Amino acid sequence: MTNTNTISNFDLREEIRDYWGKRAETFDSLPGHEIFSEDERQAWFRLLKKHLGAGDGRRVLDLASGTGVVSHLLDDLKFDVTGMDWAEPMLALAREKALVRQRSIRFLLGDAEQTMEPSEHYDALTCRHLVWTLVDPAAAFAEWHRILKPGGCLLVVDGDFVNPGPVARLISRLSCWFKQAGVPNLEWADDAAADMQSIHRSILSRVHFSKGARAEAVAALLKEAGFRKVSIDTDLKAIHRAQRPHLPFFKGWERTTQHRYAICAVKED
Repeated sequence: MTNTNTISNFDLREEIRDYWGKRAETFDSLPGHEIFSEDERQAWFRLLKKHLGAGDGRRVLDLASGTGVVSHLLDDLKFDVTGMDWAEPMLALAREKALVRQRSIRFLLGDAEQTMEPSEHYDALTCRHLVWTLVDPAAAFAEWHRILKPGGCLLVVDGDFVNPGPVARLISRLSCWFKQAGVPNLEWADDAAADMQSIHRSILSRVHFSKGARAEAVAALLKEAGFRKVSIDTDLKAIHRAQRPHLPFFKGWERTTQHRYAICAVKED
């Protein structure tokens, strides 16, 4: 018997891979993806050290590593870094960065939901803005639990990009008014970008967290997958404050009001 759900999920995951492959060319031009100031870099270092501790050569897998932004931060902190992404155009850019910086970061083509990595192989796992795209987060979290060493830590940095708060809704209305008054679109600069926005909305409507990846829901699934000491950190103000000067005014204001968070989860010894 054919499992139509599996076929549907496979098709969606292919769409997600192709979408990020198309986004690769402009990915690093956007604040929140690449890092544009030393203040933001230092804020990321503090967040990573707060939850993962010192690198000391420990083995870390950066899931959905994209162009390698977080992978390079981890390398700077002296972790032994492997980046994994499913979009080859992203990996090509990540490898180019490592070559330019003369870093020995490994970048692998792989699916974050089915890594094919050895069991109990990594001291830490990281992912930034991946969880909201997962088709089957319960299965992905079980996979991540499997490849972590006992005592290893998972750090998830993500957010609810679906449900705007009252301030964000006000900003959206103000942005529309400014656009009607002749101010250029603040987020999508051309028709091609608008097409990407449409694809983004379509994908978001069909993933598991289509109603928004709230921290509490993500933490509950991590606990079901076997993680313990699951803690939610919503104090990302230093990162957002450093990003704000590089964002359009309304976009920067909105970012500080979104439900963004870091979740640290530990695999028991």
